[in-house]
Amino acid sequence: MDKIDIRNGFINMKKIYKTIGALGTILVALGFLCFGGIFSVFWYFGHQLPDYQQLADYEPLTVTRIHAGDGRLLAEFGRQNRVYVPVGAIPNRVKNAFLSAEDKNFFKHSGVDFLSVARAIVTNFGRMGTNQRLVGASTITQQIAKNFLLTNETSLNRKIKEAILAFRIERALSKGRILELYLNEIYLGMGSYGVAAAALNYFNKPLNELTVSETAYLAGLPKAPNNYHPIKDYKAAKKRRNYVISRMFANGYITSSEATKAKKVPLVVRRRSGPSIAEAGYFVEEVRRELMQRFGEGKLYGGGLSVRTTLQPELQIIADSSLRDGLINYDRRHGWRGPLSRVSVDRNWLHALKNNTEPVYIKTILPKWRKAVVLSIENNQAELGFVDGSSGYLPSNELKWADKRKRKKKSDPGFKYKNQGLRVGDVVLVEALKRDMKKNGQFRGPFGLRQIPEVNGAIIAIAPHTGRVLAMTGGFSYLRSEFNRATQARRQPGSAFKPFVYLAALESGYTPSSIVIDAPFVFDQGPGLVQWKPSNYTNKFYGPSPIRIGIEKSRNLMTVRLAQMIGMEIIADYAERFGIVNHMPRMLSMALGAGETTLVKLTTAYGMLVNGGKRINATLIDRVQNRQGKTFFRHEKRDCKYCKNIEWDGQAAPKLPENLQYLVDPRSAYQIVAMLEGVVKRGTGRRLRKVGKPLAGKTGTTNNSFDTWFIGFSPNLVVGVFVGFDEPRSLGRGETGASLAAPIFQAFMSSALAKKSPIPFRIPKGIRLVRINALTGKRALPGDKRVILEAYKIKTILEKNHDRRPTISTLPVGGIKGLY
Repeated sequence: MDKIDIRNGFINMKKIYKTIGALGTILVALGFLCFGGIFSVFWYFGHQLPDYQQLADYEPLTVTRIHAGDGRLLAEFGRQNRVYVPVGAIPNRVKNAFLSAEDKNFFKHSGVDFLSVARAIVTNFGRMGTNQRLVGASTITQQIAKNFLLTNETSLNRKIKEAILAFRIERALSKGRILELYLNEIYLGMGSYGVAAAALNYFNKPLNELTVSETAYLAGLPKAPNNYHPIKDYKAAKKRRNYVISRMFANGYITSSEATKAKKVPLVVRRRSGPSIAEAGYFVEEVRRELMQRFGEGKLYGGGLSVRTTLQPELQIIADSSLRDGLINYDRRHGWRGPLSRVSVDRNWLHALKNNTEPVYIKTILPKWRKAVVLSIENNQAELGFVDGSSGYLPSNELKWADKRKRKKKSDPGFKYKNQGLRVGDVVLVEALKRDMKKNGQFRGPFGLRQIPEVNGAIIAIAPHTGRVLAMTGGFSYLRSEFNRATQARRQPGSAFKPFVYLAALESGYTPSSIVIDAPFVFDQGPGLVQWKPSNYTNKFYGPSPIRIGIEKSRNLMTVRLAQMIGMEIIADYAERFGIVNHMPRMLSMALGAGETTLVKLTTAYGMLVNGGKRINATLIDRVQNRQGKTFFRHEKRDCKYCKNIEWDGQAAPKLPENLQYLVDPRSAYQIVAMLEGVVKRGTGRRLRKVGKPLAGKTGTTNNSFDTWFIGFSPNLVVGVFVGFDEPRSLGRGETGASLAAPIFQAFMSSALAKKSPIPFRIPKGIRLVRINALTGKRALPGDKRVILEAYKIKTILEKNHDRRPTISTLPVGGIKGLY
């Protein structure tokens, strides 16, 4: 380059222009190269990236929550433990804590925080060659891109793709939507997806109840949840929490005093509590199956449904205890079957007892039962040893039922009890009988010998006017067996089916006082087949009797003869109409309950008797809402236009329109209810009079006592009980529906109706009550002792004949006047 002579005032401008031009060309070329390079990078990495616009409609997998009728949580179903919360419902404190910990410039940047990137580069350059962890600079938007659309690989390619997607997401979604996705999707340890689930799992609190300390801890988890476990890594967890608290103060979200106070608070975890009611496993499983059938697996396990069921927790607790106590009482009547196992009673008996496991469901359903080993038997009592090293004893009366030999009566001279059933070394289950006997400050007993019953059963309670299932227990323990004997066990109902035979008779023109002969019955089943000869339970015959007595005393011969007279075609129609069976064989034995049905079907059918003959369907679900709270399924189909946006000021509740189908004449239904009330007052269910409330029902016992039933009801509650072995076999001589199922029904109703005022059964229009001699069915005369008020339809009159028995007439309503 030529020299420039400034002293002589001469400058070679031509050369300067050339130089500037060359530099400009180079800069433009570099600019084009940079732009082209950036464009190439964006095109290369960006043209095959996932569709980010799907995030606008993205709904993360959310648990389905099952609630009882009073709102209490029963169970949750989901592949990921997540409770979805809209961003507007997330408290500002929670949002501010996560922004402080993860992305303080979230509302300022456009997807990538370049200042944070530069700071991270400088910081990481200084940490090279040290053991310090490298810092990142990913924004919340970048984390959304990675978690939703990319993999977790650590590479420059992924970071470039992440940045490109972040820019695109920011253009497509609002900041609120991005933050909502992040706070509901992020994994925070302990099986928690999203902040709402984490708040429950770590602190057993909803988001709006979290303290500054708790919020800061959760906000510190996204980096590495496993590194800040509040129990295993307490120091690291607390240090991380305090760091977030400092960032919240630095960003102006909390005051200095709040930060200081929050840092001093110990980090205490309160694990999430389970359902607050008794075991409802059978009920919840039935709900799960129905949801699966209605909405599919995807909705059930990831749709975030909120399901309000019909379950009443108080009745469920009563159902559980009533059934278990009834099964245990039956089992005790039939003797002890032996110990859980045996161990050697030596110096190491305590170690052997601890290693001897009892059934896992014992501690859950029977927490008062304890495992023990028999250390010695002398002086008519057994010494016990427990896993905690304590001791106790079984008194002589608790040893007797374990004795396998036939004992002499206590009244016999020289009687002396000597145990031959329980042995030293037996591992048994016991329960404390008293709590006031102590020795040296230690509870010694006495204890009672216990065992898990082999027999099983079910109980179900239904609201007869709606079909809502209020309680359901399908067995002794759901943890022991998931088989639901209320809905899945198809068994013969025996005499519990008889009310529908008599209902068909009443609908065919009979009255409760109509006479049917109770006498031997022989039916020829055809060539080569033996004759069928049914008999009464007592093996006796009682001659001509009113059909009311036939149902009160459960007379088989009267029922078969009545069925033959009205025809099995008609009876089968009623059985199918009431949903007891889908198709009933037209055989006389079906009139005695030889067909198979389930407890829920039979109990629902009884509900249709007490509600006046209106069709109902047993239902477990009241309504289902989606994650936004919109109801898209409701059991109640009736519309109430006066129920919405109404301010209540003491006025009467609006009446819903009546839209239930009548299956039978309401008067016939009431006549059966009145006859079943007689079963409780005078018949096979008379032990239920102790409840002291208007009740009706029917016992059922099959041949050889394989199955026992009691289905009964009050005016507003119908309850069914079934007891039998899962592998059908005889329950034992003398075991009937009256002795086995009815006591369970009695225990349930005594508790369920304890605080209820007595309500009489509702009498429909067109029924008139007449004083009748219960034994003869004739019009009551002065001096008669067994007098009842019998229900007759208005068009039924009392003919003034020699026996004064009510008979059928087709006279108009006015023809009955003056007959009282």
